[in-house]
Amino acid sequence: FLHDSCSTAHNLIQASPAVKELRLEEDYGLEYIRPDPVVHVVVGDGESVTQWRDLERTCEELARFSARDADAYRRLIADYDAAKGAFGAYRNNPVGRAPRPDEVLEGRWRRRLAMSAWDVVRAEFEHPTVRAFMLWMSLMTVQPPERPGTGILAYSLAYGRQQHSWTLPRGGSAALPLALARLIEEHGGTILTGTRVTGLVVEDGRCVGVEADDGETYRARRAVLSTVHVKHLAEMAPPELWGDEFLYGVERWREGVSLFPTHLATTEAPAFPVDSGTVTPVASGTAPSVDRLLRVGSDAERGVLALDDPVLLVVCATVADATRAPEGRHALKVIGFQPYALAEGGPERWDDVKEEAARANLEQLRRFAPNLTDDTILAQVIKSPLDLERMNAHNWHGTCHGGDMGPSQSGALRFGPRTPIEGLYQTGGTTHPGGSVSAAPGRNTAIVLLEDLGTSLEVVTAGA
Repeated sequence: FLHDSCSTAHNLIQASPAVKELRLEEDYGLEYIRPDPVVHVVVGDGESVTQWRDLERTCEELARFSARDADAYRRLIADYDAAKGAFGAYRNNPVGRAPRPDEVLEGRWRRRLAMSAWDVVRAEFEHPTVRAFMLWMSLMTVQPPERPGTGILAYSLAYGRQQHSWTLPRGGSAALPLALARLIEEHGGTILTGTRVTGLVVEDGRCVGVEADDGETYRARRAVLSTVHVKHLAEMAPPELWGDEFLYGVERWREGVSLFPTHLATTEAPAFPVDSGTVTPVASGTAPSVDRLLRVGSDAERGVLALDDPVLLVVCATVADATRAPEGRHALKVIGFQPYALAEGGPERWDDVKEEAARANLEQLRRFAPNLTDDTILAQVIKSPLDLERMNAHNWHGTCHGGDMGPSQSGALRFGPRTPIEGLYQTGGTTHPGGSVSAAPGRNTAIVLLEDLGTSLEVVTAGA
């Protein structure tokens, strides 16, 4: 079995210039699959919405509940399509290089950007099932949809899935870093795996290298680039080198909602009964109700272990990519949304309750995909938010996106490519524009770093 321990969907990178600039598909073996249907979401006790790659077919699904909502969805997709250039330019440039969308788009967009996703959904859609589906979609970057400033997610996530599907790299998520590795090695670079950076080498106020857990010191010829989470990076040099402003941001960095996945090897993929028979999608989910979806953020804030009627994302990539499992077998993950620190017992309590939480999530899935019985499950691995952090230190506090994307941790208040230590640059999910598989943080840092070195991204990628 080849299974994704973290990311599976590579949607945001489909709108990035990076894949073409680096010729990852043409020259380095990266291949993307765009499944159809895109996603199947069960709402309430059994109503469901299937999003298809064909816009009109998706609208036909929504029209079963409300013709007005189908028209609203069509209009929402068209509105974002007309404005996507402003959002793409902002995401795929360092802060300050491209105007913020609210600076260049007309007035209604400025209002939408200040609204919550729930504000948008309840203004545009009328039927409870459609509202729940759109709220579920808005939650997929793990931002509470009732929070002001998330209005864009009601547009961008539905649009991105509609355009690109639940995009999968053939062979698993590792296909992207493996393509990047081939590019690096072809251009004379060396990659050391299983070697953890433990400290920075700073001489005369400049970072000139790193120390690693293998006892070696690796010196840089021109610059050091870090993907270490800022919470850990700040521990690798004396406080006075970082300065008060940088440390103030690090100390107050928040994780937001954390993920809780259960990974399963099975003999069947989840199959959902529908009027026409069954549907077996790559991506599916449960959206119990508008009220339950609106509780996800507040439950996490309060440390509530909420096991009632779980909101789920289920991903079974083997439905579309048979290379990931033996014939007749599948690998899937059942993902819930939970706090890192539980109100009773803190994060350590997860070791006692994670099996109960995983069982609640599996039982929720079985309500709607009854073929996934005990007999079909060959093996399972449960990863609580605490386990995610143990597995990969970059999953700080169980967040796979670097940290929350609230107003105090977005845009110019995300960390920038240049650190306070000369010669040290940073990228990754804690930098603009944040987490997910987008290539944007790396590309944005490359723009700044290459300019500081006297060249440019355009010059370098012209010979890629």
